[in-house]
Amino acid sequence: MDEALQRLIDQPSYGAQVLVVTARMLEMDPEQPMDNRAGGMAMTIAIDAVLKPLPQVVRDDSIARATRALPDLTGITRGEAALRLRAAAEALG
Repeated sequence: MDEALQRLIDQPSYGAQVLVVTARMLEMDPEQPMDNRAGGMAMTIAIDAVLKPLPQVVRDDSIARATRALPDLTGITRGEAALRLRAAAEALG
């Protein structure tokens, strides 16, 4: 198989990439409690970083997939939220 094609196949989906970047943002302050504001800001940054250059239809689909894969993040720290987001990203593929 062509090497470039194999790299493309092995790359996580855009939705999974959004979840991983969101996790990275939350890891910057892992001991703080997770709240909707922090999660929303992290997700907005991730969406912009990962999806900005893509066509709108791809952006919309990727955001919907990432949103559907979001785990419950209530009552935990941002560090724990990051771990759960990484697991969700892996499951999303």
